Amino acid sequence: QVQLVESGGGLVQAGASLRLSCAASGRTFSSYGMGWFRQAPGKEREFVAAISWSGGRNYYADSVKGRFTISRDNAKNTVYLQMNSLKPEDTAVYYCAARRGGFSYSDYTDSGGYNYWGQGTQVTVSS
Repeated sequence: QVQLVESGGGLVQAGASLRLSCAASGRTFSSYGMGWFRQAPGKEREFVAAISWSGGRNYYADSVKGRFTISRDNAKNTVYLQMNSLKPEDTAVYYCAARRGGFSYSDYTDSGGYNYWGQGTQVTVSS
C-alpha cells in the first residue's frame, strides 16, 4: 500500500512558477513509476508528466514540455513537479499517482495503469 499526499498548489499570476510535491508513504517508493495528472473543471483528467522508478526516463505532455520538469528523490520518498511559465490553461487540480512497472510512453500516460492516487492539489493561474 502506498499513500500519496500532494502539496504546493496555489493561486499565481500567468508567467509565475510553482513547485508541487508528492510525498509517499511506504518503503517501496523507489520501485514505483510516478506520474502527475491534472483535471480542469468540466474536463477529463489528463496526463502531465511521469518519471520512471529510477528517474532515468521522463515523459511529458506536449502542452507542458519545456515548461514543466518532473523529478524524484527516492531518499525522501518524494516526487516533484516544477512548473514554470504558468498559463491560465494550466489551472486544474493536480494529482500524483504511482504505478508498478511501466516501460513506455503509452504505459506512463495511461491513467488506468496507476495503482495509487493522491487527493490532489489546486493550481489556479490568473491572467
